[in-house]
Amino acid sequence: MKQKDFVFNLCLLVFLNLLVKPFWTLGVEVGVQNAVGAESYGLYFSLFNFTMLFYMVLDMGTANYNNRNIARNTHLLDKHLSNYITLKLLLGVAYFIVVYLVALVVGYRGYQLRLLFWIGLNQFLSVFLLYVRSNISALQMFKTDSVISVTDKLLMILFCGLLLWGRVTDEPFRVEWFVWSQTAAYAITIAIAMAVVLRKAKLKRLGWNRAFFVAILKRSFPYALITLLMACYYRMDSVMLERMLPTEVGAAQSGIYASAFRLLDVLAMIAYLFSVILLPLFAKMLKQREDVVPIVRTSFSLLFLFSVSAVSILFVYAKPVMQLLYTKHVVESTAVFRLIIFGLIPISMNYLFGTLLTANGSMRQLNVIAAIGIVINVTVNLLLIPRMQACGSAVASFCTQFVVSVLQFVFALRIVGIPLRSLPWLRCALFVAVLVPSVCLSPNILQVHVLWQLLISAFFAVALAFATGLVSVNGIRSLK
Repeated sequence: MKQKDFVFNLCLLVFLNLLVKPFWTLGVEVGVQNAVGAESYGLYFSLFNFTMLFYMVLDMGTANYNNRNIARNTHLLDKHLSNYITLKLLLGVAYFIVVYLVALVVGYRGYQLRLLFWIGLNQFLSVFLLYVRSNISALQMFKTDSVISVTDKLLMILFCGLLLWGRVTDEPFRVEWFVWSQTAAYAITIAIAMAVVLRKAKLKRLGWNRAFFVAILKRSFPYALITLLMACYYRMDSVMLERMLPTEVGAAQSGIYASAFRLLDVLAMIAYLFSVILLPLFAKMLKQREDVVPIVRTSFSLLFLFSVSAVSILFVYAKPVMQLLYTKHVVESTAVFRLIIFGLIPISMNYLFGTLLTANGSMRQLNVIAAIGIVINVTVNLLLIPRMQACGSAVASFCTQFVVSVLQFVFALRIVGIPLRSLPWLRCALFVAVLVPSVCLSPNILQVHVLWQLLISAFFAVALAFATGLVSVNGIRSLK
């Protein structure tokens, strides 16, 4: 793929997701939390993150492995599709057994277990959709994959929007409706994605090839392990909050943490979109021994612009943003958000350098780094949650992401051979030196509504990126 094609497909993917996913996260999910309350939503959020801890069993690294493998060997899609689907169903059964056994051990009962079933089902459907999409992106059908990437959220917005604001029922909104809406949306989107894949591959019946299952699981295990380890250090915080503190306090603190984490998560999703295109692209380029430095430099500049701008602006405007989103626990959510938002910068860099290492097959190094991240996350949470509650988890999250990011950066430069001087360090420094004080002064200078202040600050950051040369119009136009 030419770099100009990479930029176009990336812009399309980001544009479609910016149209849909922020409204889902900041509109529907916030609406649900405001409707059901912090404690009820906190339980859902804790159970959701609990199911994410066992993502390894559900996925076993097959999506990333399949993406990389099919991108390098497109002729294997016909051969592997039916067996992969059977394997996914088997992993789904194993996933539910593991989730429920652990849930019983840690003390979940009754209503918690019933809600856990539907959340677990949604995880299975989400992972199955991710596998189907991995075939589409591996075939470099990025425009199609971009549309499918937002279809599930569009449907969720439709279903939840009707239940929240459509006056289709007189009953108070229940968190179960939120979960069931996701189930329906995932099922419909999977049907659409499968129809796209079946235009490129034949599927007569489900396959049963024990040797194939064993071989794929062995090859994808390093990808599964990194998935497990990353899920642990990224999703452990709310689970530890809810379990370590007294019942009502734990649920409420988990809900407050969810309020702050939500905006970080939606912003991190934008950075994640880079990895969706970069993984198959890097895999193919590295196999063909093409120079990846220009793509790395372009991605680094765009991710740096995005993450540093977002952190600077949202730190300054944290309280009014929380006031716009939530009706309860605004002060507490603001304090947590101002701590956790700094994690966006290392998370964004992880989606670049971690993806580069994944495409290169450097899974041992990635797994070691992720294991270090878990140790840091659990240790800091154990130390800080009893004293700082949700703020302690926010500190633990940032510390973990920062260390992981630094280690992935160092390994990526050494293993793949990216020259340190190829990245625009001076332009980055100049950009930060001008942006940060300007944003800090903006609330006193811009005497308009806070939404306009946010928009003006964002446009200023983009203009500054062009002015400092961090991003160049001529550079993008000249990509070949």
